[in-house]
Amino acid sequence: MARIRKSQPDGKSTLKKIVWYIALYIRLSKDDGNDESLSVTNQKKILAEYIEKFFQGEYVIIDYYVDDGRTGTDYDRPDFQRLIHDVESGKVNCVICKNLARAFRNYSDQGYFIESFFPLHGTRFITLGDPKVDTYLNPEAVSGMEVPINGLMNDRFAYSTSSSVRRTFDTKRRNGEFIGAFAPYGYEKHPTDKNALVIDEEAAQVVRDIFQWFVYGDGSTEIVVDENGVEQEVLKGSMSKEGIARKLNEMGVPNPTLYKVKKGYRYKNPHAKENDGLWMGTSVSRLLKNKVYVGTMVQGKQRVISYKVHDMVNVPEEEWYQVNNTHEAIIPLELFEKSQELHAKDTRTAPGKTETYLFSDFLKCADCGKSMTRRASNGFVYYNCSTYKRKSKDKCTKHTMRLDVLEKTVLLVIQKHIELVESLEEVLNNINQAPVVQTKSARLEHLLKLREQELEKTEDLISGLYMDWKNGDITREQYRKMKEKFEQQEIQLKEVIEHIRDEIGTMEQGITSDDPYLQAFLKHKNIQELSQGILVELVKTILIHENGEITVQFKMENQYKRIIDFIENNKYSLTVVENKVG
Repeated sequence: MARIRKSQPDGKSTLKKIVWYIALYIRLSKDDGNDESLSVTNQKKILAEYIEKFFQGEYVIIDYYVDDGRTGTDYDRPDFQRLIHDVESGKVNCVICKNLARAFRNYSDQGYFIESFFPLHGTRFITLGDPKVDTYLNPEAVSGMEVPINGLMNDRFAYSTSSSVRRTFDTKRRNGEFIGAFAPYGYEKHPTDKNALVIDEEAAQVVRDIFQWFVYGDGSTEIVVDENGVEQEVLKGSMSKEGIARKLNEMGVPNPTLYKVKKGYRYKNPHAKENDGLWMGTSVSRLLKNKVYVGTMVQGKQRVISYKVHDMVNVPEEEWYQVNNTHEAIIPLELFEKSQELHAKDTRTAPGKTETYLFSDFLKCADCGKSMTRRASNGFVYYNCSTYKRKSKDKCTKHTMRLDVLEKTVLLVIQKHIELVESLEEVLNNINQAPVVQTKSARLEHLLKLREQELEKTEDLISGLYMDWKNGDITREQYRKMKEKFEQQEIQLKEVIEHIRDEIGTMEQGITSDDPYLQAFLKHKNIQELSQGILVELVKTILIHENGEITVQFKMENQYKRIIDFIENNKYSLTVVENKVG
């Protein structure tokens, strides 16, 4: 917006020295109902009128920051966060809102921003009433009783409003009315009734395909040879969830998140940190289990912790709200029930056994870091990269590994490592027979000294930054960014130093053959067969490489390094023992 200059009344000349870069903050909650005085339009009018008639000094209106339909107890309001960013960057140095309740419904947030955050960033804060606040013209008012009491009243109001809203929502859930922000995939909200669902035909067809493929297959065929050696073309059976995901990706069908985004919705999948637009077996699985597709409304699976803490927690199934026949079904009930029967049989256990697969949760692709997925073919069991199998062939390669080869290799690696541990035990016994045992680590002592020197330099830099800012050598923004960077570095260095000191303390106690690391491996010295219990105890991760190589990452890496360090420090002691024996 264009800069506006205003002449100052006599006696107010000090205001001429400051240009105010103003942010006008507006919030309207869903709970405010139809109160015209609180509408976004009316708040804009009131704030503009105040600027025009009463604001003194030279100013620039940076922007209106509007959070429509957001509660004041929610710190993560989009435009409130944008406002905070602009204050931190120095773009804004004055914030004006209608009253305290528009900015804060949380008493603790109010205290933090008015008493700490805004003053720290040299920002003026103004409210027009209930009560009137101007931290530049009347800073003492913030420390009085009226502001904190008003904050407490707003906090209590938020609590009572939240309780009332929750009761209203529960009533709607019991009646089978949809109250979500976004309709489930395959549906959209009714154009005149936001609590009702109607079929979105484009997405609904994908839903029908998924159920059909999962229960009956996609109609594709394969050639099989019967007992007489005659080839026949037969229909393939039902598809796996991973197979369905792969087929949808190959067809270029966007996953539900990307589909909603393409339709213009500001939607973010709560189950995924990032969205590449690809289907996964897990998203297919969630869709197949959703009763909404047979016309049943199921709500209340989660709830917020409190009116202040908006994190969601799961609710026991017996407390869910389930109402039948609330909207048109996409999937026939019979087809849905057959899909649930298949779900019940779809387990991650080995055929004919109750225990989980031997390598469950241990195998990772060495290139993309994703898990390996299991399949059976021609009498053998194979593992492949899940990215390649479930998402796209372009994202990674197969990394194929046969189960029997994997078992033999991992067993051999563990056996060899146990042999190594046995030799370490022997070396430790020899060291501890020496007249003098060196328990200090020169490496750790040197490393500690280096890190302490780094910490000292960092602390000096932080101390000098303030004077650099005050002397005009750096800008306020440069000061803020550099201070934040060095303070983070300071925290990390302190953590590293504490860890090194712990290592030194452990080393000073000496190491014997009773060390837990040694014993964890030595008790399996006669191992001839793998079990999941042994893997859980000894192995962290098994990496599968594309060239057929296998990397076994063992647990307790730090303990192993400590033992090697101890042995390295006692080379002289070993020499003494050997000479004594000779």
